[in-house]
Amino acid sequence: MKKIISFQIPKSNKEFVRFQIDSGRHFYDKLHQHPQWQLTLILEGKGQLMVGDYLGRFGPGDMFLFSSNMPHVFRSDPEYFEPESEKQSLGYTLFFDFEALGKSMVEVEEFVGLQHWLSQTKGCFSVLGKEQKKIRGELMQFSEIQGLDKMLTALGILKNLQVSDELHLLNHLIPQRDYTETEGKRMGQVMSFILTQSQNAISLNEVAAVAHLSKEAFCRFFKERTGKTFTEFLAQVRVHQACQLLQDSEMPISQIAYQCGFQNLSYFNRAFKKIQGESPKEFRGRVAKLGTKMY
Repeated sequence: MKKIISFQIPKSNKEFVRFQIDSGRHFYDKLHQHPQWQLTLILEGKGQLMVGDYLGRFGPGDMFLFSSNMPHVFRSDPEYFEPESEKQSLGYTLFFDFEALGKSMVEVEEFVGLQHWLSQTKGCFSVLGKEQKKIRGELMQFSEIQGLDKMLTALGILKNLQVSDELHLLNHLIPQRDYTETEGKRMGQVMSFILTQSQNAISLNEVAAVAHLSKEAFCRFFKERTGKTFTEFLAQVRVHQACQLLQDSEMPISQIAYQCGFQNLSYFNRAFKKIQGESPKEFRGRVAKLGTKMY
């Protein structure tokens, strides 16, 4: 898997579109951001996607569009990090560097509509429906094209995204400013700690120490950047892990609750219903009956 520089990606000032294949046991697991727009198709692997204030599941067949400088991480599930695991992850990504087009973005008439769309579109989007199918076909062939064909295909993909009415915005809170490198690294350390330790008891003192902040300063820092309190975010992480186990295993609900870090079954039931809109039992029954993908 190609390594991504912390909080940036390798950048060429002359490359408008770059195609990248991420193939390995797990996806890059550090929170990062970059000025390029990103379009990612997940072909293999599953886990939790954290981007801005959004936390949700990803899996094969999912496609996501990120506008510039959206902090994000595709955190593969724990089994993908186990030394003996034979699980694999595979994703196809396009990075669009609009700055590489220079003045043409604002001076060339044909780019006016695209420029307006870019200025109005901010956040992380799930790409759905027929447009996703069109773009998926282009991505699967993208490594085989070069030169002008590469440029035309990239512009065609952007046109499909621009006219699509099936871009589903995942963020509720759109950041008013980009993370500094220091803020990004701090948030990355916090998210890595939470996502890897969520099955254990985590105190506010512990997570504040990871951020090298006082409890009060950490609470402000975390709420401003995620729109959630630490307790709310941790409950959401644990509920998403419980969703996976409810769908993929036959473990009793009580065992799943404790395995995901809930020390109290009644609290687990309340938190699950608040986040998912149904009880754990109802969720398990629904996905078993309909074969519904939970993420």
